[in-house]
Amino acid sequence: MPSQYQRPLRSKQTVLTRYGGWIPANRAVYEAFFDDLLRAIDTTVPHNPAVQKFQNAINADSELVDLFNQTFLQVSPLSKIKTLDELLNCMDVITVAAPKFQVNRDDNGELTGEPIGVPLYLLLDLFSNTSAGYDLFRKVNFNVAMKDLLNFWGDYLRSLPSNNTLNDSDEGWFGTLGIESLENKRGIFNEIYECPNPTAVNRGFASWDAFFTRKFKPGARPIHRPDPSSGKLLIYNACESTMYRKQTEIKEHDQFWLKGQPYSIYDMLARRDDEVARSFIGGTVYQAFLSPQDYHRWHSPVDGIVRQVQVIEGTYYAALPDDGAEKHDPDFQPGDPRGAIIRSQGWLTEAATRAIIYIEADNKEIGLIVFIGVGMVEVSSCEITARENHKVRAGDEIGMFHFGGSSHALIFGPGVNLEFFDFVQVNNHIHVNTAIAGINVQA
Repeated sequence: MPSQYQRPLRSKQTVLTRYGGWIPANRAVYEAFFDDLLRAIDTTVPHNPAVQKFQNAINADSELVDLFNQTFLQVSPLSKIKTLDELLNCMDVITVAAPKFQVNRDDNGELTGEPIGVPLYLLLDLFSNTSAGYDLFRKVNFNVAMKDLLNFWGDYLRSLPSNNTLNDSDEGWFGTLGIESLENKRGIFNEIYECPNPTAVNRGFASWDAFFTRKFKPGARPIHRPDPSSGKLLIYNACESTMYRKQTEIKEHDQFWLKGQPYSIYDMLARRDDEVARSFIGGTVYQAFLSPQDYHRWHSPVDGIVRQVQVIEGTYYAALPDDGAEKHDPDFQPGDPRGAIIRSQGWLTEAATRAIIYIEADNKEIGLIVFIGVGMVEVSSCEITARENHKVRAGDEIGMFHFGGSSHALIFGPGVNLEFFDFVQVNNHIHVNTAIAGINVQA
């Protein structure tokens, strides 16, 4: 019997919406992921060292054990994972494998598929949309244990065996469906990316992480500067990303449980009542997110000087529990409980592990701006390559995400009169280094 949440099968091509690449829009593909995962578990062998360490950390904290038990009672009946032991067995499979393309054949025998770029997130997704999961996934001890698990998986994804999904099979990232997804609205892969061996099936990438953090070729995403006589300043897109939200009049503090998830500058910057945080009160936030198929390096949105960099430890899988997808959701039927963390991106700017880079723009009309790389789920390895007190030009690399997909934000002070261009709309995919807003500095 079809699920109440099921939509008709999608076309082969992955759509670019807020769930694209994070959760399969095609329900048959979603079900196939869990079916394959549960078939792959082997209960006759011990857990791998990282999963065993994670289990030991949970069992050593009675509060975490109780919250896990409550979470399994509260989780949606859609969940295929019924016990903690089953969850741990699934983690065993995921943390020694590279993300792949999940394929399925529809009723007509036609091959369909979507990327499973963040498989651990799919495993925990429904748990995050419970009240017990909200408490559990914010606990410090849980996140310390999860960080160790993710570091173990990250080591694997930097190893040679992890390139085994970089092939042209049905489940490979360079198969028919995979390459179509990688190139959708982005460009021909070999023409825009630096490939160590362009003629090889895997393009020469030595590991999953090498593929994930691939670079664009020079000129693939150029910076177009305005004529100096035009009196126009431009702000450039810092990440290859899909627009999520713009908001003005940022407050000092705000109530994130409100439905709109308004931004709170002190919490986003993890600074309490200091001069820098106060300078952004009343300013503007631009936020967008990356899919696993996207380019994952960050670029400076302006010419300026890097004044400060920091990484803030936070949550990995916490979300704001909600009533499920809303009426006009791009992928899911109203009430579908999946994807709460994707709908929680505003809140994640203050809760998740994140990298913060302060750039003092050369032009005083822009002043100090902030880039935040938000480490959502297993994409919480935020590597900052920018150096404090060093000059950057718009388009220069300043850092990168590792392993999956994520979100980022730009913050501007209240005196910056931004004029966002018409194409900067929710769910529009925008190339990195594209001018997204202008500032008219002429009287």
